[in-house]
Amino acid sequence: MEASRDLSALSVPLVGELVAVDDPWDPYRLIDPAGQPVEGAGAFLRDLQGAGRSATTARSYGMDLLRWFRFLWAVEVPWDRASRIEARDFSRWLQIAGQPRRPHWRRPSEAGRWAAGGKPYAPSVRAHSETVLRSFYDFHRDIGTGPILNPFPLDRSRRGRRAHAHRDPMDPPRNERAGLYRPRLPRRVPRSVPDEEFNEIFARLPSHRDRALVAFYISTGARASELLSTWQAGLDPGRQLISVVRKGTREVQELPASTDAFVWLPLYQLEMNDAIPRGQRLPVWWTLRSPSRPLTYHAVHRMFERANAKAGTSATLHALRHTAAYRMAEDPSLPLTDVQFVLGHAQLTTTQLYLNPRELHQTGEKSQVTRSRRGLEGLRGYYDLAA
Repeated sequence: MEASRDLSALSVPLVGELVAVDDPWDPYRLIDPAGQPVEGAGAFLRDLQGAGRSATTARSYGMDLLRWFRFLWAVEVPWDRASRIEARDFSRWLQIAGQPRRPHWRRPSEAGRWAAGGKPYAPSVRAHSETVLRSFYDFHRDIGTGPILNPFPLDRSRRGRRAHAHRDPMDPPRNERAGLYRPRLPRRVPRSVPDEEFNEIFARLPSHRDRALVAFYISTGARASELLSTWQAGLDPGRQLISVVRKGTREVQELPASTDAFVWLPLYQLEMNDAIPRGQRLPVWWTLRSPSRPLTYHAVHRMFERANAKAGTSATLHALRHTAAYRMAEDPSLPLTDVQFVLGHAQLTTTQLYLNPRELHQTGEKSQVTRSRRGLEGLRGYYDLAA
């Protein structure tokens, strides 16, 4: 009979951390409570780097590993001795306990603990965690440094089935290799920001830099991290193009932007003329506070959250990408394959999601297609020049 573990009384200390290191060979390290690197996690992150994964992917995987190791440290089970019981309890813990209550930055001496009753983790977060941990133990099993049996196995009801058996060929393919403890993800329609709500948010942006950023997000459809990768030589106001580094392929791609975006950009540059370092390979986006530092994703995310709070809205930064995608898909002069190219989708089926009616943040809102025309001027001009 398996040992019973009272998860309701379990308290998980927020010990250990994922540290960013200024070393291209080892950009992130998982540190245990004693301040020593966790070699098992380090070997896995180095393997990811060898497979061509970016540093941001290593950080994302490292945060999932940190969450798992904190749970193991609390139940006093070594990572290489973890079994399916620990994996099951960890999956239950994520569902019920939710996110931890973190200590305030002004009171760092307060010990944070992971107790039940926090904000629930989204199913997508739990699914990503399950995938990362299953890959982690698959890696160590293959090289002989981990348990023989993966604590996060595949669903036993699917492993013995023939792939796509008894399935309508017109239906989208199913994932026949889903994990046993992987939650089922609801199929969500990408959410768009209504024009009235967007205007309210834009009117409360405090600086020309923020207005330029949001104008580029809403017109190019670039991901948040992609737009921040633009360097000063990647701006081409004459052709209304801006160069970004794509998240997945790491390739440089020119994206058309609206006239509005290139109006706010020089205003931001004039406003910060003395504070922004000049150089062809230096970033375009910098912090407003001195000393100037390259703008990060988390800083932009907080900026947009503050503007939302002032406007009394609930839009997200990523919803701007969805809004731009909907506006492009609604334009009858743009082929869907061109929209796919601009958005950087690997599959056309992903772009086809934006052919569905919009799901707005506020019900009863009516989108204005006339505003989408303005955001697509640069896109049509780009293809006219290419022709």
